[in-house]
Amino acid sequence: MKMPQLRSSKALPLQIVLVVPFVLQIFGTVSLVGYLSLKNGQRAVNNLAEQVIDRTSNVVDEHLQSYLSIPQTLNQINADAIKRGILDVREQEAVGEYFWDQMQAYDLSYIGIGLTTGEGIGTARYDGRTITIDDWVARQSNNTINYATDRQGRRTRVNYRWTWNSFSEAWYTEPIAAGKPIWKIYAANLPNGPYIAASASRPIYDSQNRLLGMIASDIHLLKLNDFLNRLEVSQSGQVFLMERDGTLIASSGTERPFTLVNRKIHRLRAIDSSNPIIQTVVQHFQTSSGLQSITQHTDFRLEIQGQQHFVSVVPWRDEYGLDWLLVISVPENTFMAQIDANTHITIALCLGALVLALIMSVLTSRWIVQPILHLSHASESVADGNLEQTVEKSRIRELDALSNSFNHMANQLYQSFAALEQSKAELEDRVEERTAELRNTLIKLQHTQIQMIQSEKMSSLGQLVAGVAHEINNPVNFIHGNLDPVQEYTEDLLRLVQLYQQYYPNSATEIQRTVEEIDLEFLQQDLPKILNSMKLGTGRIRQIVLSLRNFSRMDESEFKAVDIHEGIDSTLLILQHRFKAKSEHSRIELIKNYGSLPLVECFAGQLNQVFMNVLVNALDALEESIQRTHEEVKSQPSQITIRTSVLSEEWVEVAIADNGSGMPEAVRQRIFDPFFTTKPFGKGTGMGMSISYQIVTEKHGGKLECYSTPGQGTEFVIQIPLQQKVLI
Repeated sequence: MKMPQLRSSKALPLQIVLVVPFVLQIFGTVSLVGYLSLKNGQRAVNNLAEQVIDRTSNVVDEHLQSYLSIPQTLNQINADAIKRGILDVREQEAVGEYFWDQMQAYDLSYIGIGLTTGEGIGTARYDGRTITIDDWVARQSNNTINYATDRQGRRTRVNYRWTWNSFSEAWYTEPIAAGKPIWKIYAANLPNGPYIAASASRPIYDSQNRLLGMIASDIHLLKLNDFLNRLEVSQSGQVFLMERDGTLIASSGTERPFTLVNRKIHRLRAIDSSNPIIQTVVQHFQTSSGLQSITQHTDFRLEIQGQQHFVSVVPWRDEYGLDWLLVISVPENTFMAQIDANTHITIALCLGALVLALIMSVLTSRWIVQPILHLSHASESVADGNLEQTVEKSRIRELDALSNSFNHMANQLYQSFAALEQSKAELEDRVEERTAELRNTLIKLQHTQIQMIQSEKMSSLGQLVAGVAHEINNPVNFIHGNLDPVQEYTEDLLRLVQLYQQYYPNSATEIQRTVEEIDLEFLQQDLPKILNSMKLGTGRIRQIVLSLRNFSRMDESEFKAVDIHEGIDSTLLILQHRFKAKSEHSRIELIKNYGSLPLVECFAGQLNQVFMNVLVNALDALEESIQRTHEEVKSQPSQITIRTSVLSEEWVEVAIADNGSGMPEAVRQRIFDPFFTTKPFGKGTGMGMSISYQIVTEKHGGKLECYSTPGQGTEFVIQIPLQQKVLI
């Protein structure tokens, strides 16, 4: 009896109940989405602008850090080579070829030296492509010659001449006056066109610390222009660098950072730039706090030519005196154009969705209401007691068999979850397999990288040592071979003089005066001693040359049976200067406990490199730990002990120990990891011990172990087989 009451005329039809709330919700959602889209657009612009500017600032900073570190580092390497005598500044042709080789490896526009004698040599890439050599002498008129070069860096022809006086150029005078590495931006109108560069320079000295002149490496500022122009933000915004005084360094535009007036180059001030963005930004700072007051990252908005711009100013400095300002300016419409377009599309899509939702809601309500009405009538009949009711088939199968569908759905869900668990387990197995593969690949890549670095270092060191030994060996052999005849001739002449003195004691007055002036008696005693000293000296040089050749072993690309002691002694001879007493520490004692070793099959040159790395590591440890009083040094002097022995019929052992400060357990466990080092930045690469470990274990099938106790010292133990069964 309750069903007729449910059919009261005051009740709403199910179709209206379904359609009206659905339409109202969609209309409200569309309106809210459109409103929030408009409000959040500007907020998104600000966030996006900050991200773009920060990303651009980071990219420029990383480029400047890596690009501008090359000249100063290269200057340090060349200055050290000159001071150690490896590079002789008097051999200008060889120096030019040396710089030519470096220009092949580094993207620089100039590498050169100016000497205190007024002479100089340099290698240049003035046009950005072709490498030429500048060579100048002390005289002033047309004293500089620019040579073309071939593919080996040899001079082929004269391109042009011009006059150059190093003593009147800031390029030479400022690093000499500073007495340390500096930066200098300078411009010159050379015969082949305008040249403006950032020059890294420093003084150079010989081994006695006497000033030889200066060395410089240049970077053409137009290369910075090209880099800034390639930035993604440069397509719509502006990026530029300037000095604290407002002088423009580089920009992402087409404008050059200099002007040419009456054949003279004048650097362009940012305030005088033809670019309105650069000019407006600099004017803003000059009218406010000034460029000198910018000490940290500063962001602000600025109206330029009727458009709002996001502007960011970042100070950029380095340890050698550079103090620049990086400015990034991006117009607001760069971001708003896309956001406005997206907003319009969003509104259009929302309106379309509203209309489509209305149509679909009406149709859907009809599809839903009709089967439900049939079910309602059937339910009323069942409620009235008519249990033999059947419901006509509906085109909606879900309503026709609701309970069966639910059971079927539950069964499907169970099967789906089971399948999902199985898929998850299979996926985890595949992930573990892939992770293992990637880990093995990474290990192989690290080993390959170590091998490449090792091969390059060993090849370069071997070629250099073998070349130096060969060049020294010939003249030393010539001198040493002629010393015996010279000594015989000298003795004959001295014997002849003695005979003259014996049989002609009353010589002429002039002869007697000359005898007194030259102190003939002392000369007769001292000259044989000098010849003996020269003979000892040339013999010593021959020993050193032989040690260098033994150390390099450039002709041995396969395993060869060698004397391990000979390789150790050659390495010690090269490092003997490190054992001598210096102002900051006392002499380091060397103790050699050599056993009777047979010949060992090995890569001699590579094994010598292992001895070199371990000995240098021990010397560095002793020098770093020599911070003791005189009494401590006297009671326990710094020592390095080398011990060799035969372990068995198949193995030999070499142990190198020091009594330094030792190392903590955490450091000892990582001592053979690639790129791991405890030395200050710039002093070590972290590759020496890793390469040594690979040479001993992989190349020779041996063992390299490290034992260390803090406060007592460190010992490296090398064990290798006498014969190699498998060549790696």
